[in-house]
Amino acid sequence: MLTFAQFLADAVRKREAVNTLFEERLFDLVGILHKIAHTLTDEGIPYELIGGLAVLIHVEEANPEHSTLTRDIDLMVRRADLEHIREAGIDMLPRGSANGGRNAVNLTFTAKEGPITPERKYILGEEVFVAPVADLVTMRLSSYRDKDRVHIRSMDAAALITPEVESELTPVLLERLRHIRETE
Repeated sequence: MLTFAQFLADAVRKREAVNTLFEERLFDLVGILHKIAHTLTDEGIPYELIGGLAVLIHVEEANPEHSTLTRDIDLMVRRADLEHIREAGIDMLPRGSANGGRNAVNLTFTAKEGPITPERKYILGEEVFVAPVADLVTMRLSSYRDKDRVHIRSMDAAALITPEVESELTPVLLERLRHIRETE
């Protein structure tokens, strides 16, 4: 995995501008994600990255100019795997003393029947399993908090909310998407 120091040295060599605060926090967050993802994968526990970090990974791939950073890692797992996850040592893992759960790994149980079917994506050179864009759009529009609307705007600006994604939305979610587009 690329280290933050290597990333900075490469940016200097290329004479690129870097938002060090953003990039350092991203490296920290992704380092924790990689550690957890390796553990889950090694233990044969299926997972799907959801939430802000999942949005960031999709947006970074499509158009990094529209990326926004999140404070935590949200993973969707099957309730039946909870005991195995605990045995593997994964729980609410705080990344610092401030803000408790906002700087943690949050486990969400899937309501899906059958297997978890994420997409394979790479971030900082390592593979992780991420919720598909269509699922993220549905989740964000269903929750519809301020941060969810920010995520929708990021995905839309990166051209990830395609007519195909829109065709899967309910009328209520389509109206929320229309409202976001009209008010921003």
